[in-house]
Amino acid sequence: MDGLSDQALIQIAQYFSALAEPTRLRILNCLREKEHNVGELAERCSCSQANVSRHLSTLAKHGLVAREGRGTSVYYHIADESIYALCDLVCGNVARQLESQAAVLNGMNGINNNRSLN
Repeated sequence: MDGLSDQALIQIAQYFSALAEPTRLRILNCLREKEHNVGELAERCSCSQANVSRHLSTLAKHGLVAREGRGTSVYYHIADESIYALCDLVCGNVARQLESQAAVLNGMNGINNNRSLN
């Protein structure tokens, strides 16, 4: 990130802040398969349409999703497919951290079980 201006760093931070909400991640995951309208996303994410619309607005503002009107419906799709490479990278890191934590906890449980046997 050497050489990036303060303004560029602010924009990067705002981009990541758009991803820092579980419902938005659910929406992005739903859109990974195919485009959806607000009603479909609300049903799939177990949220109200108003809530989904608000999150879609944030995602669109940061260039993550795009909308396309068809008749009386508006369909949303991923605007930048590279977001999935980023999500896969982060998910892989989190999965490894969780596995490591589970191994530590399992090791501690083994120690506690051995102590109770003595």
